[in-house]
Formats: sequence, C-alpha cells, structure tokens
Amino acid sequence: MSLRLAAYAVCVTEGRVLLGRHVSGGGEGTWTLPGGRVEQGEDPFDTVVREVAEETGCTAVVERLLGVDSRIVPAAERTDPGGPDHQNVGVFYQVRVTGGRLRAEPGGGIAESVWTPLPEVAGLARSSLVDIGLALARTRPATGHVAPVPVGGLIRH
Repeated sequence: MSLRLAAYAVCVTEGRVLLGRHVSGGGEGTWTLPGGRVEQGEDPFDTVVREVAEETGCTAVVERLLGVDSRIVPAAERTDPGGPDHQNVGVFYQVRVTGGRLRAEPGGGIAESVWTPLPEVAGLARSSLVDIGLALARTRPATGHVAPVPVGGLIRH
C-alpha cells in the first residue's frame, strides 16, 4: 500500500469556497480544494500556504486547524492504473486569502481556480476532499473528524 500525507485549504468567504479544477492526463476535470503533498521535512502548516500560492496565485494565512481525514483508495479505483491500494492522510486547515490574483497553476494540474458559491458545489464533479473539508468547516467537530464521504456519482477519490 502506498501512503501520502497532504494538507488542504478550506477557504470560505461570503458564501463561496475556493476550488481548483484538477485536470488528469485524460483531460477529465475534477474540482478540488487547494492543497497537496507534504514534502519531506515540511510542516503541513507550511505546506497548505505553499500549495495555495502554487495552485491559485493567491497568498493565504492559516486561521485554524479543522481536522484530519484518512481514506483508503482501492487499487481498482485509483486514477493511475496499476498501483497498489493507496492511503491518503489529509490535514485540513481553514485559511483566509490575503492577496494575489486567481490563475491556473503554471505547469501543474490545476487548470483554473475559482470562487464557487456553496449551493453550486453539490452539482460539480468533485473530489470527496471538498465535501470532507466543507463538513469540517461547517461542524468544527471537537475530534477533528467527520464521517467518510461515499464515493460515486459526482464525488470521486
């Protein structure tokens, strides 16, 4: 089984959430939260600020830790075929954008970043990370944990 530690930004303001459209090799797009892999020796707190800047062109500050999510993606459901089962451990932070201008990620997988009205999120093809992050931001559980989000339909790994 492979393992990935990642940090994700949940930025909600004025009834909108900041999302990026991730485009895979096949050209298919899935909406996701800004965020990504924690590099070796890097603090997840620093990762989330770096990832927001890289993926969206915006600067951000962390306001609070929201929680941690761990999910297993079976090998048969991975976007990269041929790999083993995969565990993703995501650290979710509430962030506030303090500057910059939205743009695509230069040379990266985020084709565009947009402020999306919260009621429109349910109609988007999106990563389950979006639903987890929004649930953490909405409920702010003392445990920092919310129930798993079922994958299927518009919700993907």
